[in-house]
Amino acid sequence: MLNSRVTTSLLQHPTSAAIRRAFISSSSSPSSSFLSSPLVRSGPLRFPTPTATTPSLLRHCSSDSHSSSSSSNPKSKLPNANPSSDKSTWRAMAEKDISRYLRQTHDRVFEHNRAWAAEKKKADPDFFANLSAGQTPEYLWIGCSDSRIPAEQITGLEPGDAFVHRNIANLVCNTDLNVMAVINYAVRHLKVKHIVVCGHYGCGGVKAAMSAKDLGILNPWLRNIRDVYRLHEKELDAIANEEERYNRLVELNVIEQCKNVVKTAGVQQSYAENSFPIVHGWVFGFNDGLLRDLQIDFEGMLKDIQKIYNLTES
Repeated sequence: MLNSRVTTSLLQHPTSAAIRRAFISSSSSPSSSFLSSPLVRSGPLRFPTPTATTPSLLRHCSSDSHSSSSSSNPKSKLPNANPSSDKSTWRAMAEKDISRYLRQTHDRVFEHNRAWAAEKKKADPDFFANLSAGQTPEYLWIGCSDSRIPAEQITGLEPGDAFVHRNIANLVCNTDLNVMAVINYAVRHLKVKHIVVCGHYGCGGVKAAMSAKDLGILNPWLRNIRDVYRLHEKELDAIANEEERYNRLVELNVIEQCKNVVKTAGVQQSYAENSFPIVHGWVFGFNDGLLRDLQIDFEGMLKDIQKIYNLTES
């Protein structure tokens, strides 16, 4: 049973009326249990805002065959919530169903894992033996934590191809020991050949940094992006269109983080000795799923930086 505060929080969501209707429907009709609905089978749990064109919440939560049959059946539409219904009844039902939902979505990950492992082994019987022998990735990927941008999937890379670090707005801060340790290990021990800093248009972290709001613990983190704006203030202020200015800040943020990578001793020393790694700046677009190469002039950037940040001597 989930803590009642969790349930209360979920039920206070803007779409809570639709959620309550689903719970009421399941409690009043065992044969159409909420737990057998497509919502449970095809997470993650998302509640779209109901509109006149979205009469059924369940229709928007699945793309499987069950969803098709549900959306085509008029009886599958959620009934209207009864304001006078006993809140304790649907609230108890919510706790039970949410608890079961969380268990099912947890178990589904392991089902997918077993299917993936079986498929890999079938295609290559030595796949996991080779994987366990060690890693020699060609790439270090520094990206945003946004769940919609999985590095391997959008690039077609396989396990063992990329060493991955992700954080909010793909920042490379010299005070962040996490990213500094990742860069050091990737360069000095894994001998990566490419370091990619990948941002994305529509980045929530960049957008938050552009707002004049106190965001609590995020303030010191987002200040790094505000500093990027300050460095390029004239260029950005000259862009009248807000969305275009926002997208340009995404690109400039990637470029500045590439500079921060180049400032590290490991990258400078490895390049002086081995002519690698090369640093790249990319941006991912949700509208077409394509990566855009910002064409970073790595050698020129390195030369400019080393006037002040030269750390080639070990």
